[in-house]
Amino acid sequence: MPQVPDTDAVAGGEEGGGGAVRPAPPDPAVVAQQAVGELVLPKPVIRMNPDEKYAQLVRVPTWMWLDPGMWKSVSETVAVPGVSVTAKATPRSATWVIGDGTRVVCKGAGTAYSAKFAADAKSPDCGHTYRRSSAGKPGEAFAVSVTVGWDVEWQGGSEQGVVPGMQTAAQMPLRVAEAQALVTS
Repeated sequence: MPQVPDTDAVAGGEEGGGGAVRPAPPDPAVVAQQAVGELVLPKPVIRMNPDEKYAQLVRVPTWMWLDPGMWKSVSETVAVPGVSVTAKATPRSATWVIGDGTRVVCKGAGTAYSAKFAADAKSPDCGHTYRRSSAGKPGEAFAVSVTVGWDVEWQGGSEQGVVPGMQTAAQMPLRVAEAQALVTS
């Protein structure tokens, strides 16, 4: 009985030496680039107390945090014949550019303000106290931005690696007012 060659083993390869030679699997680093490209990193959502919709006050602590729903790892797996690679992105830090020349780096999303804290309390991990108002700035507001840095690692095909420099960002105008007391006798 004649033998029929195994088309799966021969497909894309060459015969020789009595057996089929399979094509080399794809380079895991190339597949990792595709997995990283398919990662959907959430955009930061800026939150503040006093509420960012209203003016902040000079000399009153401003609490800054990001929506906690976005501060979590995200992963994506790409499988091609011969190799499967998973890329995982984890938020590392949030760098705030406050608009008054100050930069604040927070190691996490920050702590959301709640009524359990005193009204004049400083944030335990991510805050700023403005020393001057935003009067005279375009739109009478500071341009506030936050950039989240992500640690991205991949593994698959018996290899692993790191992809540096991934970031997401958001910005918004923020008014800062100065309240002055008037003492009368």
